[in-house]
Amino acid sequence: MSDTEVITGEAPTRYALALLDLAEEAKSLPRVEKDLKSFKKMYDSSADLKHLTESPVIATEDKVAALTALAKKAKLSALTQQFIGTVAGNRRAADLPGIISAFNDMVARRRGSQVAKVTSAAKLTAAQTTAIKSQLKKTLGRPVDIETSVDPDLLGGFVVRIGSRLYDSSLKTKLEDLRLALKEA
Repeated sequence: MSDTEVITGEAPTRYALALLDLAEEAKSLPRVEKDLKSFKKMYDSSADLKHLTESPVIATEDKVAALTALAKKAKLSALTQQFIGTVAGNRRAADLPGIISAFNDMVARRRGSQVAKVTSAAKLTAAQTTAIKSQLKKTLGRPVDIETSVDPDLLGGFVVRIGSRLYDSSLKTKLEDLRLALKEA
């Protein structure tokens, strides 16, 4: 399994549901969504932030202080700052990507759409993202939100994961299939 995949377990789902309820109650769901996208973008682009959240060596108090300071500096809403601090304080900082993913899935379901996780060998252009989104909407018959990530190991093409369904058109998989076919011959 590649490190770009996130397995959402029971705890991230519970935290995501709690945040969704809090955001709706505070009537700040759009703001929290935007905050989590910003945080996820920071997380994906920073090896130091990943190390901070995942390292068991760094004290919980230090994680709380660093993550809340980062959230404050990024001008995330007070609710999002408090939530990130609470998650870190409960020793769940490593679950933040899973929590964000579960949150996005829940919000999409409530809106009648779905989240597709698209992993490509290289960063997708806006036109490519739009084309994929349009094709998925036609195929699924409902709106689709797209989360993109890059995995150079794919060599080319992309992989789309929607819920439990996986559509793999990566060059890596095609080469592996060819290798297996040649082995059998």
